[in-house]
Amino acid sequence: MTKHGTSFVSLDDFEQHALRNLDRNALDYYRSGAQDMITLKENQRAFDRVFIRPRVLHDVSTVSLSTSILGEQIASPICIAPTAMQRMAHPDGELATARAAKRKSTCMVLSSWSTTKIEDIGEGVKWLQLYVYKDREATRRLIERAQDSGYTAIALTVDTPYLGRRLADIRNRFRLPPHLTMANFADEGKAQVGKAEATSAADNASGLAAYVASQIDPTLNWSHVEWVKSVARIPVLVKGILTAEDAVLAVNAGVDGIIVSNHGGRQMDTVPATIDVLEEVCRAVDGRVEVFLDGGVRRGTDVFKALALGARAVFLGRPVLWALNYNGEDGVVEMLDMINEELRLAMALAGCVSVGDITRNHVKVPGQPRL
Repeated sequence: MTKHGTSFVSLDDFEQHALRNLDRNALDYYRSGAQDMITLKENQRAFDRVFIRPRVLHDVSTVSLSTSILGEQIASPICIAPTAMQRMAHPDGELATARAAKRKSTCMVLSSWSTTKIEDIGEGVKWLQLYVYKDREATRRLIERAQDSGYTAIALTVDTPYLGRRLADIRNRFRLPPHLTMANFADEGKAQVGKAEATSAADNASGLAAYVASQIDPTLNWSHVEWVKSVARIPVLVKGILTAEDAVLAVNAGVDGIIVSNHGGRQMDTVPATIDVLEEVCRAVDGRVEVFLDGGVRRGTDVFKALALGARAVFLGRPVLWALNYNGEDGVVEMLDMINEELRLAMALAGCVSVGDITRNHVKVPGQPRL
């Protein structure tokens, strides 16, 4: 039994709770995608088109989920993606999420648009998600603060020169509640989202869209990736790659990893689901860097399929927010326990006793011949 005696049996139950309890401004910001939300829906649906090919008569009495990412050991290939402004979901926000990640010995990626300072996140495997600001020195300071605070990688988001058109946020004129700020910019003059002066220039935009237009550098190109690499003393990954061509360019630019991501369906609508392009990216990279995936993961079987198609690990976004809203740190731990047990069962039923046992031969993708 979970909080208040409620029985949650799937990640969807956490979402249903959030739908009933979050205020409209926060709920629509968290759950909405770009335009008609076709990609948002496809991120989940696409996993249903991949089928598992189980192997039987293997001793699966002991199954281990442990793995490593960028040389760091974690207890499971299920990690926590960067999601902004988590204190809209729960008063403890990113602090609770980080504590949950540490309890489960997994990786958390902190959004640079967090409502908690970089320095306030405690020990654990932690990366910082980064945008390139027009103010290059502000960007440099974020990298340096992360390094000084024990973060072990930078996840550079490369799919957001402008914010995607999110209809719910436009209708709501999304704003960060007045008691909250983007905590990493309190001293930079970039901490507020949705002030009247920020939206007056774009009456049909959300406060966040106006913020991005005023702050994020739309000239973003591969030279910026190389600049971030030159500043950082820790590994740099690019987040937002969806094609083999860009994967090759990323490797050539010297990145240390790739996150296959469509920003949770929140940037350009009708781009492919991430699981549909994962194998293309992995083949292009050919083992030169580690490849990760986010978007649409809701079941342990989804994780299994992503690992079989080449991902080193997966990152969960919205399920963390729903669990956080439900019961803070303990809610996130409960959600992670649930999907990890689903993965453990999927591995056992497929005849795999370790993450390394999961191979391309364990899945069948429609339209592809028997492997």
